Amino acid sequence: MKLKFASQSYDRVRALIDGSIKPDGIELEHEEVFPAFMFERAIAGGEFDLIEMGFTFYLGTLMQENPPFVAIPAFLSRSFRHSAVYINTSKAITQPKDLIGKRVGELFCYGHDAGIWAKGVLSDEYGVPADSYSYAIGGVDFPSKKWDWLPWGIPPNVKAEHIGMERMLGPMLEAGEIDALVSAIVPPTLLAGSKNVKRLFDDHEALERAWFKKTGIFPIMHVVVVRRELYEQHPWIARSFYDALCAAKDVVTTAYKGKEGHMHRLFMIPWLTNLVEENRALMGDDYWPYGVAKNHAAIDAFLRFHYEQGISKRRWRPEEIFAAETLTD
Repeated sequence: MKLKFASQSYDRVRALIDGSIKPDGIELEHEEVFPAFMFERAIAGGEFDLIEMGFTFYLGTLMQENPPFVAIPAFLSRSFRHSAVYINTSKAITQPKDLIGKRVGELFCYGHDAGIWAKGVLSDEYGVPADSYSYAIGGVDFPSKKWDWLPWGIPPNVKAEHIGMERMLGPMLEAGEIDALVSAIVPPTLLAGSKNVKRLFDDHEALERAWFKKTGIFPIMHVVVVRRELYEQHPWIARSFYDALCAAKDVVTTAYKGKEGHMHRLFMIPWLTNLVEENRALMGDDYWPYGVAKNHAAIDAFLRFHYEQGISKRRWRPEEIFAAETLTD
């Protein structure tokens, strides 16, 4: 069966893209698409058969009368998000509670994946609820139109506005037109060395490592979904593709492990071996697990944050939102 798979060209899917791993019964055609455009093309345009999709966008589609997708518990994008909160240095923001009452930018839409996690941490750990500040929504490094194709709206308790196509959140943060920013994209001015922009948490890596040690959660950004119509006609596709995704991840995991004896000299990252050893000591050998059981705490936390932040209409359980054929791991 020929199926079209849309994703970024991550190391963990490269063996599927180059054909060295082949899903049973499936011939893949791969298209690499920037995530924001990929989600719109899948949700609004009905494109692709197998899709890397932001977790929040998938959950949003479950509220539709006929949900168009079924998820597979393979998590192509993960990232700790204490580091996703940025501030203007002139705004006297020295601690998370200083965000209360401020004007905060958010990338693309209220409830993007990085925002769900960052705001969940701010609420859980620092007592700063997601509705305690107002939002300016738009693009960070390029203008972005209002996403009318989203399967959810702004909750009534949240004050938010779209900044339009004439402005970008990155320059607005630099100029002090917004006080802070929650974003999966690093503001270009920070990368350029601006003195006006910094992260809220200077020691974000230490905080993220401590949070993982406390919670066991490595935040999930993107899942993989199958078009529901295709899945209902051929339910075996979910398990076949899940197994292939696991095999592709195992290929690159084994390759990285095999380079440790040579201090990862094929990669242009100083002290990479030390970082790998530090991560293994904290996170174990399977630091990027697939499957519901191994990710139950992370999935459940995201589902709770999604509900608490007013996007989900109900509190989902992890076992409800993935294809039944993939729940055995």
